[in-house]
Amino acid sequence: MKFNKVALSIACAAGFTVAGAAAANADTVTVKSGDTLSQIADENNTTVSSIQSLNSLQNIHLIFPGQKLVINANNGDAAVSTQQSAQTTQQASQQQTMQQASQQQTTQQASQQQTMQTTQQAVASSSEQAARDWIASRESGGSYTAQNGNYYGKYQLSSAYLGGDYSAENQERVANSYVLNRYGSWANAKSHWLQNGWY
Repeated sequence: MKFNKVALSIACAAGFTVAGAAAANADTVTVKSGDTLSQIADENNTTVSSIQSLNSLQNIHLIFPGQKLVINANNGDAAVSTQQSAQTTQQASQQQTMQQASQQQTTQQASQQQTMQTTQQAVASSSEQAARDWIASRESGGSYTAQNGNYYGKYQLSSAYLGGDYSAENQERVANSYVLNRYGSWANAKSHWLQNGWY
């Protein structure tokens, strides 16, 4: 008896429909020795509660060999439909649970990637800042007002690059743009400066 209930539960959980749809149209079944109500329900694609209701059984564990049980009356299709609906609902619930687990995993991976990127950016920005400061130190001693012919400011940029705006903010913005477009990073600009004496 317990084995049959476990087997029925496993079949439902796996989403398998029970073979024997033709048997679902049978009106009555004769109980054989060793049969259980859950086994009969399983074999006839219906539910124990449907059989209990159709036969007015007081005790679902007490059936006798030779006893005739009504399996599908007018609402037999409803019992099959109810079972199929329960299976569909269970499958949808399992799918939703799997989707939620997948979303949680995706969120965790995104969070880990963001943390790694933030860490890399912090390391990169500290090395970038060091390279930028090194270049500014070599070019102008860090002064925003240093002049050398056509070159002006902390990063000794051409007056044409600065467009007549010699403010500290504009010098920083133009220097970053120049370095990123030409070298890709301040560290690369520093490497170029070390090899050539200019950037």
